[in-house]
Amino acid sequence: MAAIGSEIERLIQLLAKLPGLGPRSARRAALSLLKKRDTLLEPLTAALREAADAILSCEVCGNLDTASPCAICNDPRRDPHLLCVVEDVADLWALERACVFRGRYHVLGGALSALDGITPERLNVTGLLVRVSNNGSGQNVDEVILAMNATVEGQTTAHYLMDLLGDMKVTRLAHGVPVGGELDYLDEGTLSAAFKARRSI
Repeated sequence: MAAIGSEIERLIQLLAKLPGLGPRSARRAALSLLKKRDTLLEPLTAALREAADAILSCEVCGNLDTASPCAICNDPRRDPHLLCVVEDVADLWALERACVFRGRYHVLGGALSALDGITPERLNVTGLLVRVSNNGSGQNVDEVILAMNATVEGQTTAHYLMDLLGDMKVTRLAHGVPVGGELDYLDEGTLSAAFKARRSI
């Protein structure tokens, strides 16, 4: 096989780090980008630079947006008494796509995992506790919905948060979310059914 230039090899290696792209898929993606330099590579490069410069992490909920607080936190139509806790921004986006929730969100930034060394201190748990005592607008949160992934780590995190939240009304998504499933991969119908069938724990 002919040698590949170092710049192309670096492009392939970076693409291979993206979720769902292995070395072969990364090579195909790199080749496609290079063949369509004017219509794909250069606009993508510009979009990535603009995103890197403009996107912020919301100081309130942890969502990604061009402003902080984000559009969801600033939306007066959102119910401030309902707070949905998710592991990652991808989960928040999945719930927003399904249009099943009109409250506010809180992104933990992951799930507890002893194997990966992810302890409560590495997650945005402190921010959650501050928000449930007073969500920043002087209105108390009436219900915390734990929308954790149906994985061992997600369920461990949910149980940990249940203990911390004490006497608060805490609900979880129903079993429409399959065991081992991740919210970002579920269809809108499954998410909607799971949200509607949430129960007290």
